[in-house]
Amino acid sequence: MGAIMGAFVGEALGVGPHWYYDLKDLRRTFGGWIDDYTTPEPGRFHHGLKAGQNAQAGFILELMLRSLIERNGYDENDFCQRLDRELFPLLDGQPRSGPGHYTSESIRHAWHRRVVQKRPWHEIGGAADTTEAMERTLAIAVRHATEPALMSQAIANNTALTQSSETMLSMGVGYGCILARLVQGDILDERISQQPMNWIAEGALSFEPVTTRQPAPDHPELPLRARRHIVRDALHAASDIAAMARDPDVCIEPAWKVSHLYGMPCAFYHQLPTAYYLAARFHDDFEQAVLHAINGGGQNQSRAMLAGALVGAQVGLAGIPLRLLNGLERADELRQLACALSSQIPD
Repeated sequence: MGAIMGAFVGEALGVGPHWYYDLKDLRRTFGGWIDDYTTPEPGRFHHGLKAGQNAQAGFILELMLRSLIERNGYDENDFCQRLDRELFPLLDGQPRSGPGHYTSESIRHAWHRRVVQKRPWHEIGGAADTTEAMERTLAIAVRHATEPALMSQAIANNTALTQSSETMLSMGVGYGCILARLVQGDILDERISQQPMNWIAEGALSFEPVTTRQPAPDHPELPLRARRHIVRDALHAASDIAAMARDPDVCIEPAWKVSHLYGMPCAFYHQLPTAYYLAARFHDDFEQAVLHAINGGGQNQSRAMLAGALVGAQVGLAGIPLRLLNGLERADELRQLACALSSQIPD
């Protein structure tokens, strides 16, 4: 439950201060330290939402949760039908539209190909290098945490629906493996990649072609699939970053400045290292992890969502401050969904 609620809390914290790349402007607007939900300023991203509400990433995560729960596991057809029925009719192809009053590039691209061009789902995925897919497949990682082959194939297949790059598939599988281990009780430290690396060595992770017949854009001669060597690199990186976060000879103060070290923009190669660092450094302090993610500016919403899931998995629901749960709109309903999903995880 902690991983799912941690993701919702992290995403909602980013609604007000989302995408401020000028930190002086961020501080002028919200003060020296953001420590709670905030309402977006007029003219800013997500304007129209109120403090404590989730934006579109939270909306899509909830669609994924409901699909996983009602189908008792990942069902691609069911999830695609939910996007067709519950998300796409709310979009118009423009950035500032849809749930949360902002739609990411990968979802706009999917909407255009699906609704305007009327393409089948296996022809929808684009080349975006951002983390939107991870923000929904984290629920797959939780539900199938004890089933690495099923989990890795489901994450790759779902990612390919909107982001058809073997690098994105592989990085999503890597993040899912780390989260799955945290759900099972591991701590995000230098040893976190050991069991997933064993999965690879034992053939327990799936690297089969995804359901789409599209080739990988970066290797058009090959079928689209997660690649072993990229997943290995992603796992090693998580362990290395976690080790750095605990190394007394490495000093990043205040911790939010890690977003400047790895970069403030939206791409996964900026987002994941920062999320891993904060989730390792504050492995037992959910509030500090997500608040440092938010106060780093830039694409802080995704950063806080990904870090929130990682730390939430480590501290559990009880480790998320009650004030953050109480301030989250529809928290009771979301908590019930998280509980239902957790109850389905096989032993």
